[in-house]
Amino acid sequence: MELIKEERLMLKGKEGEGVQKAMEILIALAEIYGAERMIKIKSAQLAGVSYKNLGDAGLEFLSEWAEKGARVKVPTTLNPAGMDLENWEKLGIPREFAEKQLMVVKVYEKMGVKPTCTCTPYLVGNLPGFGDHIAWSESSAVCYANSVIGARTNREGGPSALAAAITGRTPLYGYHLDENRKGKFLIEVECKLGKISDFGALGYLVGKKIGNSVPYFEGIEKADSDQLKALGAAMAASGAVALFHIPGITPEAKLHNMVSESAKTIVIDSLEEAYKELNSQAKEIDFVAIGCPHASLAEIEQVSDLLKGKKVKASLWVTTSSEVRESAKRKGLLAEIEKSGAEIVADTCMIVAPIKDLGFKNMATNAGKAAFYAPAHCGVSVRFGSLDKCIEAALTGRW
Repeated sequence: MELIKEERLMLKGKEGEGVQKAMEILIALAEIYGAERMIKIKSAQLAGVSYKNLGDAGLEFLSEWAEKGARVKVPTTLNPAGMDLENWEKLGIPREFAEKQLMVVKVYEKMGVKPTCTCTPYLVGNLPGFGDHIAWSESSAVCYANSVIGARTNREGGPSALAAAITGRTPLYGYHLDENRKGKFLIEVECKLGKISDFGALGYLVGKKIGNSVPYFEGIEKADSDQLKALGAAMAASGAVALFHIPGITPEAKLHNMVSESAKTIVIDSLEEAYKELNSQAKEIDFVAIGCPHASLAEIEQVSDLLKGKKVKASLWVTTSSEVRESAKRKGLLAEIEKSGAEIVADTCMIVAPIKDLGFKNMATNAGKAAFYAPAHCGVSVRFGSLDKCIEAALTGRW
């Protein structure tokens, strides 16, 4: 592939062993996908943060890279960690786990990464512009950035996203190219969509049907940003979807010929299958999780309104970024939610936190992504439904 002078010097080790290693990773990736050159990126977002997933081997890998002098060249944020970085003890996280998790975050900080642990970086300042090339690795954030913002990123792995951050570059292939951004499936939605859980259910069905392809939706007349992130997150979980289009809603849908001539049509006329498949038979609920992807301030406000003057029986976590939690605190939402016995938990989520070690067995959520992942990743039974239904479960301990 063609490298410019600066890139050749990186590959030769002129900027240190850490940068050389990063460039070697990107060159290997470029060769696999047939990229002809590198492109500069505006930002990066890294997975591989939770100690639950990394373990000691992952921590050692990152530490060695940092020791070789690797430092990021573009604004870079992190995916959720395995715990609330401030309030981990209050939530019952084991000290041994906490110490290792804090070590992971410190290694990233040493490399110049901002310790903002969230799957919604676009809500806390890591916001690319339309057409910007970026290197993000969190599946739901990738889908949101490509689709709702119109930025351009592939679904990066943890090492490749970090390598891109360290070099400020990524290979030109995949969703960075115009020809790969067209809809390959025409999805005709003939059922009613309202609540966030409906968009998650739709996303689950579509992702399962089309795999890692690009859907172009017809029949969705309106959707806010929270509904769109729920839709994309569920498709990314059940099928590895990284880009979707909705005419009148997402920016690229209005461009000419955004549907491939060979696109196959799929009709979705009911969400019943999704609600059935994502639900267990659990009756007792000991844990309710809201905020997958991380909750926006608007979602936190909805939870606060539903909890006002009430007390929860089950543990209730509303997961979000530390920045959004601070905004919720300033608006009085944090105090209102904590008054009910629930928690606004920052920096982590129900999937990457060690919730099984905390004794939880039956979880309720309104997130299609969480409902899909939790049984396998967390060893819990799941109930999936609307926010109202989930808050009711938190208040009664039953579904």
